[in-house]
Amino acid sequence: MTPSATLAALATAPTAGAVGILRLSGPASLEVGRLLAPGVPAAPTPRHAYLASFVDAHGAVLDEGLFLYFRAPHSFTGEDVVELQAHGGPRLLRLLLARALAHPAVRPAGPGEFTRRAFLHGRIDLTRAEAVADLVAADSEAAVRAAAAGLAGALATRVRALEEPLRALHADLEGVLDFPEEAEGADADAGPRLASSRAEAQALLAEAGRGRLVRRGARVALYGPVNAGKSTLFNRLVGEARALVDEEPGTTRDVLEARLEWEGLGVTLLDTAGLREAPGRVEALGIARTREVLATVDLAVLVLPPGEDALAARRWEEDAGATPILRVAGKCDVRAGGARGAEGMDGALAVSGLTGEGVEALRAGMLSRLWGGGAPGAVALVSERHADALRRAAEALGRAGEALRVSTLEAVSGEVGLALEALGEVSGTCASEALLDAIFQRFCIGK
Repeated sequence: MTPSATLAALATAPTAGAVGILRLSGPASLEVGRLLAPGVPAAPTPRHAYLASFVDAHGAVLDEGLFLYFRAPHSFTGEDVVELQAHGGPRLLRLLLARALAHPAVRPAGPGEFTRRAFLHGRIDLTRAEAVADLVAADSEAAVRAAAAGLAGALATRVRALEEPLRALHADLEGVLDFPEEAEGADADAGPRLASSRAEAQALLAEAGRGRLVRRGARVALYGPVNAGKSTLFNRLVGEARALVDEEPGTTRDVLEARLEWEGLGVTLLDTAGLREAPGRVEALGIARTREVLATVDLAVLVLPPGEDALAARRWEEDAGATPILRVAGKCDVRAGGARGAEGMDGALAVSGLTGEGVEALRAGMLSRLWGGGAPGAVALVSERHADALRRAAEALGRAGEALRVSTLEAVSGEVGLALEALGEVSGTCASEALLDAIFQRFCIGK
């Protein structure tokens, strides 16, 4: 790889803190680092922390901290890397950064440029590079664990397990086409090999929905007719009195949100305006917003009041459209004879936001409907970008299987090549500059 400019950026947030880190990566890293910390030896021991004084251009001491040197290729980026760990004063760190940028070989790092260099130098593949951004952005335990698994290569391993047999198949097909006598019979088992690879691609693609839930968290809306106990139940699930509760119907007139974490999965719980046939003008606006929200959530929890019949319940279910529904019999504490075990009318889960009865069962039911079995943190973080590439790979393999029956080996090999290109967009082996730009723009500067 041709020599590149040396990058400089702050690797910590530009706010006051105990420690602030200035990171340098590139061929001039050590030279520039020693300008800032002249007391460090000319040939420092790699991966050794030196206590050093950091100075300005005139040699005046600005701070005292740690100097660390990582020699290429044994660094995160694969280049020479220097990190100065100073006290976390924003003004101090800007002075150190300005001093580094004054060197003609140094330029400011762009978003994610350190990680991009790690990818370009073969230190990590593209799935692991993206996992770095996922880990930084993670706001739930499940997201942290899934991103950490991606950083450790979980998704990369599965993509590689798809790519390698397809490359072998592609080589066999091309061999038969180019040297039919020498490679005779190499394509005999192409059908089963194609079917196996397609099934694996589809299995990985099926995890895209779960990956989406882990990344952004699930959205769950409580909805139903007025006076069903939605707001009281919302407060109970949230653990504090966020929603106004009153006996007068139509108290909730807007959508309330609360961010929770259940068994590691981030959940945004929404309390919506109660539905009824003849609301007032302001209440009607809230009901319209409720219907808009129901089209965007991952699960709609229909909370029914005491005395609601099955016909009315089915009518309320129509408001959710295609969104999955979990039916709940609310206010079970005021039902005649109390709740019948854990179920209310027509098998609906009986709950009381006032007493807390059935609330844990409801929470478990919501998680089951959202996630099913297994642990949220164990999912492969398949992003929308990955899903699109995997979908194209599976479609190409499907066409290859069809071509094997009705067309030529050239067509089969061409479709396998398209599948490999799509998978290469996931791993990074076929990533364009435009794709890399789009991916790394979502990183923070200094990462």
